[in-house]
Formats: sequence, structure tokens, C-alpha cells
Amino acid sequence: MSPGSLAVSPSKVAPSALDAAVLRRDFPILDQMVNGHSLAYLDNAATTQKPLPVLAALESYYRHDNANVHRGIHELSRRATVAYEEARIRIARFIGAPHASELIFTRGTTEGINLMAWSWGLEFLKEGDEIILTAMEHHSNVVPWQLVARRTGAKLRWLEIDSEGRLAIDVLPKLLSKRTKLVTFTHVSNVLGTVNPVADIVRTVKQGSDAIVLIDGAQAVPHLPVDVAALGCDAYAFSGHKMCGPTGIGALWARKSLLESMPPFHGGGEMIRVVEREGSTWADLPHKFEAGTPDISGAIGLGAAVDYLTQVGMPAIAHHEKELLAYALGRLAEVKGFRPLGPSDLSQRSGVISFTLGDAHPHDISTILDSEGVAVRAGHHCAQLIMRCYGLPATTRASFYFYNTTQDVDRLVAGLHVVRGIFG
Repeated sequence: MSPGSLAVSPSKVAPSALDAAVLRRDFPILDQMVNGHSLAYLDNAATTQKPLPVLAALESYYRHDNANVHRGIHELSRRATVAYEEARIRIARFIGAPHASELIFTRGTTEGINLMAWSWGLEFLKEGDEIILTAMEHHSNVVPWQLVARRTGAKLRWLEIDSEGRLAIDVLPKLLSKRTKLVTFTHVSNVLGTVNPVADIVRTVKQGSDAIVLIDGAQAVPHLPVDVAALGCDAYAFSGHKMCGPTGIGALWARKSLLESMPPFHGGGEMIRVVEREGSTWADLPHKFEAGTPDISGAIGLGAAVDYLTQVGMPAIAHHEKELLAYALGRLAEVKGFRPLGPSDLSQRSGVISFTLGDAHPHDISTILDSEGVAVRAGHHCAQLIMRCYGLPATTRASFYFYNTTQDVDRLVAGLHVVRGIFG
């Protein structure tokens, strides 16, 4: 499989209601010089920047309410607990979760998937059972299942990607059987930008097996309206830092019946009801899966991020990024040697462009772009399976968010012309 060119002209659709130039004022980090140039931050698939309301929420907690949650009857503990649990309610509502108690705070998508692997996987998988993964997965949704399969004797089966960088969904029914216990896949690829038809895939899985479905939503929740109930999946993991929230916080949503059937992931304080010498009993959801002092400020910050994104509007964010994607692919096509990965149909893509540029190494491209003040990512993007499908060791990746503008794209294009000038 080799990268192909996308025949796309610069977008001529009507502008969205979102004004990125105005919203940028909420992100002070974007207003700085890097190597003598104004910053063009295009590494949003790795992490996003934080708006002033999120920074204010974090500062306010530490200035006024810093205390442990659930454990004290003094005023600071009460305020911290209220803020922490109200954040859970707002985040659950943001993703369409039926009940806030189904939302487990984690360190991010990686821990959410590991929670499912080690709690559900070790409890319910046995030798001969099958787990269906895809060649599109981030390492976070591959390695935990490899480890669990090694311990349980379960077998991994793979759904491939086609030449357009889409999942070969027509093959899925042939992979499903009574031995299939789990199907897990990414909502949006962090390399290809592919937006997978989650609801359709879930229906196919449920019609062909009794398997549960776990979705990696790290690249979807920040960019698209997500309703886990409408998607029909059983579990959904995502990260705060990719959606204007702090690092080290995220969430796993799962159906109540599924969570209640699973043993705790970590043992310690807060997740117990009663501890006796002979054994212990567990607290109710969600606390059963939140041992120890949680990332209180992180949860509060993520709640503030959700409030901010709700105010901007997820449909407006998705529309703006689609416009920017079309504009970018049209402009980048002007650069000799530019070859993107991923679907040619932009309705199936998010604002992620991984590409090669002639024989220039992605690390060299990224270094030169950095000298021009343009921040992109170079490497295998924790998705070596995708790289092998394309016969590549690495790519350069530019990824957009709602605060990016066409001027950022123009800076990227100008930087790539500099690369071309250096490498001929």
C-alpha cells in the first residue's frame, strides 16, 4: 500500500459560524514567537492547548478549594467534592452517557483501555476466545490485548484497512463467531484521519456475535459530536488533554451492567465498602474503579474544558475543521512530492494529515518546519501497524483544531517549500 494524492481544490464552501481568530485570544500559548517566527501549532492530535477558562478553573481550585474529595466534612472538602462530581456529570452529559455513575475517571484513553483489558479481560476471557482488533489501532489499543491474550489464551484476530485507509468492514461478518468476545477499534485514526462508521460497525458486531464493543475515542470526542448511547457500543475511552483539558485525566464510559460485572482494576482507599481481614467488598459505581486520591484538579479542569467546547459548539468545531482540511489538502497539493495518507473522500476524514514529501525524512521535515515556527509531529505516531501497511517507517503529521486558521496552513505550505529548497 502506498500513499496517494488527493485531488482537492481549496474549500469554497460558506464559512462556518466559528471565528477561529477570535477564539485564539482564549489561548495565550498561541501568541508567542518560536525561532523568530509566530507560532503555528499543528500538533493537536498529540495534545491540544488550554483556554483561559480551563486555566482559571485549575488556579481557582488550588487557590480556594484544595482538599481531598469524599473523605472530609469540612468546607474545603465539601467544595472540592461538589466540583469533582459536578464535573463528572457535565462530562457524562457531553458524551451522551445515560448515567454519570457509568463514567470512570482515568489518566486518559490508555488507562481506560487497560482498565477494560485487566478487569474485564482477565475476568471473562479464556483459552480459545477471540478478540477482534484492527490494523488502524494506536498502540494503546493493541498492547494491552496482546498482554491479556498471552495470559488467558485468547486469540487476536485482525480487521485490515483498504487502499484508501478505511477499515475493510465488508470482511467483518466473516471474522465474527460464537468465539468472538470483544471487538475494539478506534473511532478516528490518529494517523489516517479516518472517521469510522461506529454505529454501523456496532450493529454488525451485535448481529453476528455476543461480543462487547470497546471504542477508542481519543481523536473523536475533541472534534465531533459523540453520543455513546446512540453509537450502541458497550464502552468508550477518551483523554482530556486532546480536548482542551489538562494532561493526566480522561474517562472510560461503560454500561452499568458491564461495570458491575467487572472486578476492581486497582485496590486501595475510596474503592471499598468494607475491609475485613478475610476480604473486602467494593464501593458502588463509579468509585469502585477510582482507588486512591484522584486527579481532582484534572477532573475539574476537564469539566471546564467540556463547558468551553459546549459553548463553542461541537457541530461548529467539526464544520470548521472540515473546511480547514479541504483548504489544507488543496494548498498542500501545490507542493511537489507531497503525498498524503488516508481517505480521498473528505466526508470520511478528520483534520489530520499524515504525509510524505519525496525522499525527505519526516524528522528532517519536522526540524526544518520548527525552525520556521511550525509545530508538527514526525514518527510512527504510536501506530506502527499502519506504517507497515504503507511500507513506511514514519510520516510527518499536521493536525488541526478549531483555533487553527488558513494562515496556519499557509505557514505549513511555505515551510514545506523551504524543505523542498533544502532537499532539492
